Amino acid sequence: MKSTLLLVIAIAMLPFTSIAQDTKTPPATETTPDFTWMNGTDRRQKPLIDNQYFTGCFMLDANYNYSTANPIDHTVVGSTILARENEVQVAYAGIGGDFHYENVHARIMTQFGTRATVVPRNDYSPYRGQYALADAYRYMSEAYAGYHWDKWKGINLDMGMFMSYVGLFSYYSCENWATQPSFTSDNTPWFFNGMRIQMFPTDKWKQEIWLINGWQSYGMFNEMPGIGSQTTLRPNDGISIVSNNYLGSETAANPAQVRFHTDNSFLCRYYNHPHKKGISRAAFSATCDFGFQNGGGVSAFGGAKGPASNFLSGMVYNRLWFNDNHYGWTIGGGFIHNPSRYLVLAPTGDASPLPNQYSPTQTSGTHPFSYNATDQFEGWDCSTTFDWMPTDAITWRVELVHREASVAYFAGHSGVTSPNGYTTTPALSTWTPDLVKDETRVIVNLLVRF
Repeated sequence: MKSTLLLVIAIAMLPFTSIAQDTKTPPATETTPDFTWMNGTDRRQKPLIDNQYFTGCFMLDANYNYSTANPIDHTVVGSTILARENEVQVAYAGIGGDFHYENVHARIMTQFGTRATVVPRNDYSPYRGQYALADAYRYMSEAYAGYHWDKWKGINLDMGMFMSYVGLFSYYSCENWATQPSFTSDNTPWFFNGMRIQMFPTDKWKQEIWLINGWQSYGMFNEMPGIGSQTTLRPNDGISIVSNNYLGSETAANPAQVRFHTDNSFLCRYYNHPHKKGISRAAFSATCDFGFQNGGGVSAFGGAKGPASNFLSGMVYNRLWFNDNHYGWTIGGGFIHNPSRYLVLAPTGDASPLPNQYSPTQTSGTHPFSYNATDQFEGWDCSTTFDWMPTDAITWRVELVHREASVAYFAGHSGVTSPNGYTTTPALSTWTPDLVKDETRVIVNLLVRF
């Protein structure tokens, strides 16, 4: 009954929106609108490899980042984009593309680099039942196929693993205005595993319906599948409105605990003179997320049925392009409010509260970060990013980002993997992971896409 009631609420809250982040943004021509300016979208005007049957893609994100805390174990805490500090790392390397023949289409993108470990570790669902699902899916970022009907402006039915675009930012850094996303995006799903139907009633409106295993989960936590939707409206090529909505049961062995989440973004390009030597384009994005968990020992807003378990966050970014769009400058940031911490990314190393690889009943760390239902978490962040884009295929990026939390959360100088910085087992019985309340980080990226 609770699930039915929450589903009715979720449907009632859906804004009338439309065609935002699609699987593939078509290249702009004289007769088609240009959406390559948007945050979370392929900025290329034309793919390098594109023929009747196949559109190819190669992406690479190599980066270096330095924290003022300079942890001795070189570990980044609280990010799905970065893994290692004060080192050059390959965060993502993928090759694949889109296959299309008559009305049948398919897409596959492989995934190698640190994100092949960083992202799967946040999914608890493989601990339910047999088979190592995290290993089975680890090297795929997208893998789905489907059928297209020439009804309205198009209808697609797909099955497999596809991008979520909850939180506006794309999983692929080369599509984003910044490298380290705000809490809103980094703490919400990057992918879904299941089925979706995409409907285009008009050329300005896209509606998606999802039936998926769960909230960025390879398997299913309980017996209720995740249900969701995306609505996108693009009245012209200078405005995009996106709404993502989700309902599911995400707590292991606690099917009575139901989660609802709504994610809403507005993007506006308010200046566009692409051939100017000075400012050639300007745009901003604003995103607001709200969600809660209810039942099974918690209450959405607190009360007799349990501690408050909800999520409120927002982020705003403004971007300027210069010299015929060959340079970009982005400033922005956001905040997170998450009592019970149910969407806070788990720290790593000896501070990890996640199950270890041998036993789901034991945590990986000996001093795990607390996830009690009564625990509070507040945070905010800001960043400034400068891009040099000599061609559509490459971006050189420098970013300065500062993040703060209400509790000790980020990696301090002593790190999270013991005094010698090598293992997760402390060398001294009195040692504890060094977590601090704030961090300032410089990130340098090489982003390539063909």
